[in-house]
Amino acid sequence: MTISQLKDHFFETLKEEFPGHELQSFFFILTEHFLNKSRLDIALEPELEISNEQQADFEKAILRLKEHEPVQYITGKTEFFGLEFKVDKNVLIPRPETEELINWILDDHKEAGKELEILDIGTGSGCIPICLAKELKYSQVSTIDVSSKALRLAKINADLHNVSVNFIQQDILEPSCLDKKYDIIVSNPPYVRELEKNKMHKNVLDFEPALALYVKDHDPLLFYEKISRLAEKSLAKTGTLYFEINQYLGKETKALVEKFGFEAELKKDIFGNYRMLKAIKT
Repeated sequence: MTISQLKDHFFETLKEEFPGHELQSFFFILTEHFLNKSRLDIALEPELEISNEQQADFEKAILRLKEHEPVQYITGKTEFFGLEFKVDKNVLIPRPETEELINWILDDHKEAGKELEILDIGTGSGCIPICLAKELKYSQVSTIDVSSKALRLAKINADLHNVSVNFIQQDILEPSCLDKKYDIIVSNPPYVRELEKNKMHKNVLDFEPALALYVKDHDPLLFYEKISRLAEKSLAKTGTLYFEINQYLGKETKALVEKFGFEAELKKDIFGNYRMLKAIKT
């Protein structure tokens, strides 16, 4: 089978499941992964023969895509903030809005000129603490997650990018205080309400870890309240608290954070939705 025939087969098999632009993206991600061929290589070598083993890899990937499994879980990796991160079903796939949150932190602190104590809460793949450790080179970065499987993968990603991060397994809802004072506390906690599941795509609902996504409808700001309470005691005097937030609960999240003595600011993402919050002590 040639690459050209493979592409025709791929699109024909999956055309009822995905729009054309998504299929284009999936195909080139998979050719890069399985064939080590770039988009340009594919264009220049459409009649290149692929091996039976490579064809079998594609057939397995097609079956997984038919079930709407994220292509990032199929390849075991994704790109985030210009870096490659390993991902699997135990961690969320990092989103572009989280890149925007990191950029906000860097804009505020890149010129700090001092060592910063940073705590990330809910590490997942480790994308937030690893990017901050790379960019804020003299900082001490710690991160907490309840999942041992997530931490195991995050440690692999930290080693991959040669950064030092202190990984802590802990349920953040349990402690009454943190272990030290921090200059930055950042979190992208679970915030999707059960009632919002009907807005979620099958690839998220069926494959991404519920533990990292969902909260009960009656207490959707559970994690924000707990983390704000901890930050009230454990942020340095000039410290800053950053959250990724539910776009439907921006005002409510801001009001909650301010209840703990912070001055809070909401920020929109590139799509015009309030997806980030920054808070400082007043």
